[in-house]
Amino acid sequence: MVEKTSPVLRTHEAFYDAIERGDLDLMTSLWLPGDDTVCVHPGSEPIRGTSSIMRSFAMLMASVGYIQFILTDVTVTHRGGIAIVSCTENVLSEADGEEPTVFAGGRGAATDVLVETPTGWKLWSHHSGPVMEG
Repeated sequence: MVEKTSPVLRTHEAFYDAIERGDLDLMTSLWLPGDDTVCVHPGSEPIRGTSSIMRSFAMLMASVGYIQFILTDVTVTHRGGIAIVSCTENVLSEADGEEPTVFAGGRGAATDVLVETPTGWKLWSHHSGPVMEG
């Protein structure tokens, strides 16, 4: 088990901080550059390549007014220079078509694959999908 202050978990938490703050520079710094990176947003097709992934996050950040992630069930598997982090994303966001004071909630299951580089741990893959209630 990896302790809560591990570099792997700091990178994982920074990923969600970047989304919440709409910080594309931070998001970009967290990803492994290249064409073999992959990101699957809930309900969408895989996006391949870091530049395409950053475009998808720019669009997401521009379209979401408020979003907060409360991560639970966080587990880390670590072998050599590769780590896998899985968690439940408990999401609170503005409700579509409602006043800014009305919120919607949902849950997702996420898996991140991170690679150790000379400059720290970088995301190689992020996959998030909805968790159906009931």
